[in-house]
Amino acid sequence: MMNGSGMGGGFFGFGFFSIFIIIAIVAVIFWMFNNRGTSSSHNRTESNSFEILKRRLANGEISEEEYERLKKKLQE
Repeated sequence: MMNGSGMGGGFFGFGFFSIFIIIAIVAVIFWMFNNRGTSSSHNRTESNSFEILKRRLANGEISEEEYERLKKKLQE
């Protein structure tokens, strides 16, 4: 006799495989929500690009016309 520990037995009526599946689903959902932050890293890269562009203008490496042209290109 199995005393209720067969296929559906175990932790609150779930088998170990069912618990593993639930943990995997929770992990995938957690991973998906954490990867939504990639757009903010894009914003940081964009602001870094503008800072570099401003610094190049301030150092006299590029002209104001070149600055405006590159600024428009970065905003596209």
